[in-house]
Amino acid sequence: MLIFIIAGLLVHCVFLASIFDIYFTSPLVHGMTPQRTPLPPPAKRLVLFIADGLRADTLYELDDNGTPQAPYLRNIIEYKGSWGVSHTHVPTESRPGHVALIAGFYEDVSAVAKGWKENPVEFDSVFNESKYTWSWGSPDILPMFAKGASGDHVYTYCYTAEKEDFGAQDATKLDTWVFDHVKNFFRAARSNQTLFSKVNEEKVVLFLHLLGIDTNGHAHRPNSREYKDNIRKVDEGINDIVSMLEDFYGNDGKTAFILTSDHGMTDWGSHGAGHPSETLTPLIAWGAGVNYPQKVTFQFFEDEFLKGITFLFAQADIAPLMASLIGVPFPLNSVGILPLDYLNNSAHFKAESMFTNAVQILEQFKIKMTQKKETTLSFLFTPFQFRVIQDLASLLLVFPLGQSIGFLVAGALGIEILVFSFFYRSTLTVGLIAFAGWPLITRLWAQAKVTTLSWTLLCLLLAMFPLMPVVGREPNISLMLSIALSTYVVNSTHSSLQHKQGLPVINQIISWTTLASSLFVPLLSPTFFFQRLLSILLSLMSPYLLLSTGYEALFPLVLSGLMFSWIYMEKEALQHYGDSLKPKLAVLNFSYTTDITQFRQLHLDDIRRSFFFVFFIVTAFFGTGNIASVNSFDPASIYCFLTVFNPFIMGSLLVWKIVIPFVLVSCAFEAVQVTTQLSSKSLFLIVLVISDLMALHFFFLVKDYGSWLDIGTSISHYVLVMVFTIFIMLLSGLAQLLTTKRIELWGRTKRHSM
Repeated sequence: MLIFIIAGLLVHCVFLASIFDIYFTSPLVHGMTPQRTPLPPPAKRLVLFIADGLRADTLYELDDNGTPQAPYLRNIIEYKGSWGVSHTHVPTESRPGHVALIAGFYEDVSAVAKGWKENPVEFDSVFNESKYTWSWGSPDILPMFAKGASGDHVYTYCYTAEKEDFGAQDATKLDTWVFDHVKNFFRAARSNQTLFSKVNEEKVVLFLHLLGIDTNGHAHRPNSREYKDNIRKVDEGINDIVSMLEDFYGNDGKTAFILTSDHGMTDWGSHGAGHPSETLTPLIAWGAGVNYPQKVTFQFFEDEFLKGITFLFAQADIAPLMASLIGVPFPLNSVGILPLDYLNNSAHFKAESMFTNAVQILEQFKIKMTQKKETTLSFLFTPFQFRVIQDLASLLLVFPLGQSIGFLVAGALGIEILVFSFFYRSTLTVGLIAFAGWPLITRLWAQAKVTTLSWTLLCLLLAMFPLMPVVGREPNISLMLSIALSTYVVNSTHSSLQHKQGLPVINQIISWTTLASSLFVPLLSPTFFFQRLLSILLSLMSPYLLLSTGYEALFPLVLSGLMFSWIYMEKEALQHYGDSLKPKLAVLNFSYTTDITQFRQLHLDDIRRSFFFVFFIVTAFFGTGNIASVNSFDPASIYCFLTVFNPFIMGSLLVWKIVIPFVLVSCAFEAVQVTTQLSSKSLFLIVLVISDLMALHFFFLVKDYGSWLDIGTSISHYVLVMVFTIFIMLLSGLAQLLTTKRIELWGRTKRHSM
């Protein structure tokens, strides 16, 4: 049996790896010839301002008094330059956004998973093609373009990572640091002849990465005073930098300026998905080679926000625009299309630039076509053969044809509900309502009225969660329940951050201690059913509460209540099939080893039990919307543990929050297996069959065409289901450890006989 389990695990890993090999292989190719417009460029130098996390609507809108958020940039829009909206691609994160802006292509998901500081693949960029590039800003962004550059001509000046603190009193200091260091750099250039000569060369890029707006947005939300004040600070800083540069270069009219953003931000302070507030960012250009404001016919869109926008461009189009302005080769891997409306130049220059752009993109196609011809073997593409899972087929043959067909229809419907839940969370509500009516179509209602009533009410209560808004939109600390210390820490932390006093050290110590002990504390309790299950619930609720900001704090309580009711329901269901043994749950013990001769044979109700488990796992996954969308993650949920930006620790905390409901369901399933006296391997194999049928469905839904979002969603669903199969194996082992093992700190307790 162990050999088959290992073989099955290996097969699932191979299928999972095959999708990554097919769809997550880097789309970049190498060997193209650089393409440069043959005519002289309009600008000698380019200044790129990227205001991280800046939303287009927030920058362009007027306040209640009719005053612009950024007066200097507003003046540029009205009298000096061209403006519009840049449309980003998902995932709306800093790394892929900057790569699209500076290199002109959209990274695949595997590149984002490698982190912000490393280059998973080599790629060309405007910085690499420049004569010199000087950049100032975040250590998470600047080094990746310096590492990807050939030679030593991209220079970076970064502040320390510790300065990126969501709990800091004033995140605008990140941007002030950049502006001050740029000014000091040019002061030094006046007295340093070598540096002076370099900054006066042609094809020079100055890059200012401004992270304060993003940091304030995460900490205080985009509609906050802090976020909008930071925009005004950036506006003033840009005004100072432009004036300083014009003075330094003697107003030679050879400097082009571009302001944009890598991504926007939701109203609740997150980003990563495809909401317009995340994907629509400002684009303002002025200076050498850039068009002056023009009156044009407005573009019409169904979305109210987009009405009245003069220009809407893809984010990758900005890279060829920058290359055209300073006359460097278009980035080799760029897929951007040069926005001609932004150029103030002759028709000849525009035509040559567009031709160069087309040749550069065609070069990539030629290389890719050649590689496909060299690496593709036609005889390897053979149709797969579907074989029926045999034990299940033989089980169905025992029953009458009508009953077997009905069971297959019900099973198919159940699996489709699970599949649809990945697209529509409300599908889980339909399934839970159906679960609530399950006792009514069996004899369980007359057999145990109190138990079935509890089951029905808890199913209906849990069914409300998938209908609620995605977690993170409206934090409400007043919904926090019980576990006094955790409640106090959550409220104390958020109060301290609201008053800009930072994260209290004692709160941080308590939070990390609670998290570290959450898996250790249950092992101290007896292994009797409800004592151990209650201990697991209470110990895991503490870290879950510390990681919650709203109604999701109630979710594990309702879920656990339903799990306790499920255990009772399965005990009652044993009599439905004539099983005379009706164990008393109060005396059952997880640590007792059941004799293998006591295991009974499988029957159809065991398939229903396995389906319930899979459904509850999916409900735990999507119940509060934590993973329904990347942008549902509320950064405030990790403030009890840290406020300094650290994507890996933040991600680990988020993952643990997601795993906690899984652990609760798995422990309950472990109790169901002991209660029904069925081999855990038998039930587990049924679970694998159900999950594999789901995976097969998602396998046929995988796309390699359409938008990035469609492709990424189809792949991620398949990956989730395949990982789900492997993950269940690990969960099963963790559940057995939590339910069966016990640590006795003070030795064996003495027992007294009467």
